[in-house]
Amino acid sequence: MTQSPTAKPFLDVLHGHRQNVPPLWMMRQAGRYLPEYREVRAQAGGFLDLCFNPDFATEVTLQPIRRFGFDAAIIFSDILVIPYALGRSVRFEVGEGPRLDPLDTPEKVATLNPQADFTKLEPVYEALRRVRAELDPKITLIGFCGAPWTVATYMVAGKGTPDQGPARMMAYRHPEAFAKIIDAIVENSITYLLGQLKAGADVLQIFDTWAGILPAREFQRWSVEPTRRIIDGVRAKAPGAKIIGFPRGAGAMLPGYIEATGVDAVSIDWAAEPAFIRAHVQSKVPVQGNLDPLVLIAGGEALDRAIDDVLANYANGPFIFNLGHGIQPETPIAHVEQMVKRVRNFRG
Repeated sequence: MTQSPTAKPFLDVLHGHRQNVPPLWMMRQAGRYLPEYREVRAQAGGFLDLCFNPDFATEVTLQPIRRFGFDAAIIFSDILVIPYALGRSVRFEVGEGPRLDPLDTPEKVATLNPQADFTKLEPVYEALRRVRAELDPKITLIGFCGAPWTVATYMVAGKGTPDQGPARMMAYRHPEAFAKIIDAIVENSITYLLGQLKAGADVLQIFDTWAGILPAREFQRWSVEPTRRIIDGVRAKAPGAKIIGFPRGAGAMLPGYIEATGVDAVSIDWAAEPAFIRAHVQSKVPVQGNLDPLVLIAGGEALDRAIDDVLANYANGPFIFNLGHGIQPETPIAHVEQMVKRVRNFRG
């Protein structure tokens, strides 16, 4: 390994420096699997009340760091704060997920305010400042946003759907109207991410949870190009910004995504084919992933084998150990401890 440019193992990987023990964190690591999180969540009331209270958001961001000693903390927030700042109604109903007023016709899209009210997002910046002040300097702080395609799918349908059919149909039938939604998300996400960097984030991640359902042409138009615009916009004012992309399910389209967007690293989901990733993805940028969240629930020997497989597949190159998607609420804490211990004991 060449000389480390930073004191943070996570950032070292993003500079292309392989670590003997891969840095480790989990998507959704601040969440319902932790009793201390559930306690704060009950105090907060609604989910957005938790996101927009800097005291609560700071506390739950730090909880998994205290418990597990991860190499990165990700600020507690949600990808739908951009629609909220755009003046859309956003609410989270217990057991049903997010609910928005759908923008499912061109006439409704015409009512969308193109400019967000960033005073609504000031609590996120304040939480970032507080976390940065409390965090050990060697631990990386991650800011994030949702990718325009994924955020738009919720804005069009007003909720999550199994195949995000409403957004896909609007993109086919009314591409100009759909592009207005995408444009609003792109421009305001640039401002939002720059604000997160200013508030103390070391790294940014762009979550495109629904990228993998798109055909190649639509993937290029609605996932790759808007993500590229965000990254270009951020780097125009913050040239050194380190940005991770997560186009979940992109598979064979990942190399093209990397080339076109200029991401510094990509997250890979648990279904990624290892030989392909090593040859065509990790040869270009560091990778992050990709333990199946369900095997983390299963535990035991199956979990040990799965961890060993991930390490065998990717730890010979620049790599950050993570899940292939977010941790599930029913995951036993003992299984997370088992994972952390096994990764920490690895010597590549």
